Amino acid sequence: MSPENQTSSRDFILLGLFSSSRTSLVFFSSLCILFILTVTENALLILLIHGDSRLHSPMYFLLSHLSFMDILHISNIVPKMIANFLSGSRTISFTGCGFQIFISIVLLGGECLLLAAMSYDRYVAICYPLRYAALMSDRLCVLMAAGAWLVGTLNSVIHTAYVLHFPFCHSRAIVHFFCEVPAMLKLSCVDISHYEQGVDVSAVIFLLIPFSLISVSYVRILHTVLQIKSSEAQKKSFSTCSFHMAVVVMFYGPSIFTYMRPKSYRTPGQDKFLATFYTILTPTLNPVIYSFRNKDVLQAVSNIIKHIPMANK
Repeated sequence: MSPENQTSSRDFILLGLFSSSRTSLVFFSSLCILFILTVTENALLILLIHGDSRLHSPMYFLLSHLSFMDILHISNIVPKMIANFLSGSRTISFTGCGFQIFISIVLLGGECLLLAAMSYDRYVAICYPLRYAALMSDRLCVLMAAGAWLVGTLNSVIHTAYVLHFPFCHSRAIVHFFCEVPAMLKLSCVDISHYEQGVDVSAVIFLLIPFSLISVSYVRILHTVLQIKSSEAQKKSFSTCSFHMAVVVMFYGPSIFTYMRPKSYRTPGQDKFLATFYTILTPTLNPVIYSFRNKDVLQAVSNIIKHIPMANK
């Protein structure tokens, strides 16, 4: 019996990244490891930031929100993939699919805005160090973080309501590993051209504009770094900026390519491959790139390790 025949009329079928064949066991094991690693390292980073007074700064405050978003992002998708693989089922309920869409869009939009806020923080810290305290006040940081969550949520409410409102009269098999808007739209049997224009507008607001601002910020940062006379300081700054930009490109690049390229150029295989970057890989890499290469974070970890033997005594 086919999977479609085993579902209710409102259930969807996630075709996934891999099948239930023996060869997919390697991918399944890797996925489990990545999920555990991502949740652990992001949770550890949040605890470090809130527990160590030296990390109570605007940069780490924003980073703690990024880590929380990353935990939610990967937890919204991977556990369902694992459960379906273990059970041999590929179904997801209409409500479950709607929940995945809602959470995914909240976090995608919120993280776009949050990364832009973090780049502004680095821009001010490097280009205007004497005015940093005034330009990056605690109040502004709270507003930036709250704004990222609020605007991302409002955007998600609109898109989720629209997508779930469309009738799905074709096959309910989603050629993806989670309920993502572009994959869902392919199942609709009504004209969605007006809604796709709305998706394009959202993509410009949440992807293109923030990415452009981040790029400009790092160009200005590099210009300032080049004026530093110390070659060692230049090397350190270049290293930090290059790693940060690599993560930004890994997040924004696939997202822009997924949501902004013409419909005729989209293929299910490409969409699934690109989605792994901003849903699985960047949440894993963000804590490493943004923090665990940082001496303040490493010192905080070292202090915890030193206190462990004392606590046991």
